[in-house]
Amino acid sequence: MTQLARRLGVPGAIAIGLGAMIGAGLFSVWAPAAALAGPLLPAALGLAGAIAVLNALSTAQLAMEHPVSGGAYAYGRAEVGERVGFAAGWMFLTGKTASAAAIAVIAGQHLWPEHAAAVAAVAVAALAALNMLGVRVTAWTSAAIVAIVLVVVLAALGWSAAGGATALTAPSGPTDDVGSIGGVGGVPFGLPAPAGPLAVLQAAGLLFFAFAGYARMATLGEEARDPRRTLPIAIVVGLGVVLVLYALVAWATTARLGALLPASVTPVADLVAQPALHAAVLGAGALACLGSLMGILAGLSRTGLAMAREGDLPGRLSWIAPRTRTPVVAEASVAAAAIVGALLLPAGSLVAVSSTCVLTYYAIAHVAAIRMRRRGARQWLPAALPWAGVAACGLVVVTLPWPGVVAAAAWLAVGLGARELLRR
Repeated sequence: MTQLARRLGVPGAIAIGLGAMIGAGLFSVWAPAAALAGPLLPAALGLAGAIAVLNALSTAQLAMEHPVSGGAYAYGRAEVGERVGFAAGWMFLTGKTASAAAIAVIAGQHLWPEHAAAVAAVAVAALAALNMLGVRVTAWTSAAIVAIVLVVVLAALGWSAAGGATALTAPSGPTDDVGSIGGVGGVPFGLPAPAGPLAVLQAAGLLFFAFAGYARMATLGEEARDPRRTLPIAIVVGLGVVLVLYALVAWATTARLGALLPASVTPVADLVAQPALHAAVLGAGALACLGSLMGILAGLSRTGLAMAREGDLPGRLSWIAPRTRTPVVAEASVAAAAIVGALLLPAGSLVAVSSTCVLTYYAIAHVAAIRMRRRGARQWLPAALPWAGVAACGLVVVTLPWPGVVAAAAWLAVGLGARELLRR
């Protein structure tokens, strides 16, 4: 069996993770989350970040024990059982394919709104082709994209912190100081009241969409040099950088846009009235989407590779190109599925399905971490941490829009049924 090449060091793994996390979520989740949580948006962000930390720590622990491709698919299969591992892999493939399609459409909306779906299809095909050139190309491209996006976003945050004018005009009348720090009438930031008792949890589910990129680092275990060291460092450092960045963006958008935030289509760009910088932020949003999409496609193909090796997907998907040492058939297959999703389904529906599937995937990772402790494997995490992770993932899933939850559950049933039929 041809193996993937171990060419990925800590900087490259961090670059791929940051490229996957600093993507569409950074530029798109704030408005719908603010519409739900209102002045409690910081609490929703804190909850989403806490869930991401729990997931990342369990994933890092498992990656040290199982330095192979596949992420929670491999962990669940090894620690819990074949069916549970398949469920994790199937949900990852489904959720992240939906995520890739949604991100591609968002990039298309930034680049050419009138033909967003066509742009999305071309972007997916082009980035899949780049990934096929090798994991080093993926890492270098991700690093370049992350550097450009960070410079532009930090410039926008600096403009905002200096009190520069925003691109939106606050409504006149009794709320003429909407958007000032401290808010209006005792309501922080001037945002409307939360949409209901579960609003913070629902908003956290949306915000989690912006954090989920660290899963891609775990799926690259077979390509990392010294994976027991590389992957935990990359996961923790990458998530730490993103947590700080998202906290700054959340503060700036709520403090500066206030009650106008829920209606903003491009909230980060709307922090800036200066035309050139505003345009640069819009461009950075599109570029970030492309970087995130590239990382997602890489992670999907490695999970598909791992599942094909175990007989859970067609064996052809496990073929690795001798020259580039990449799973080109798996890469092409997930790219084709993402293109179909981008052409046929709205981005909002794709995000709901993605969040449900990915939270289920991480819940299985936590269960695998619990089972690993019970068999006596060496641990460096508190025993309660994976239990808290399972509970947090389940709590957020039940508050997500029910059509997305039902669709994800039905598709999981289809996958499990098809697996049983194919293995008879």
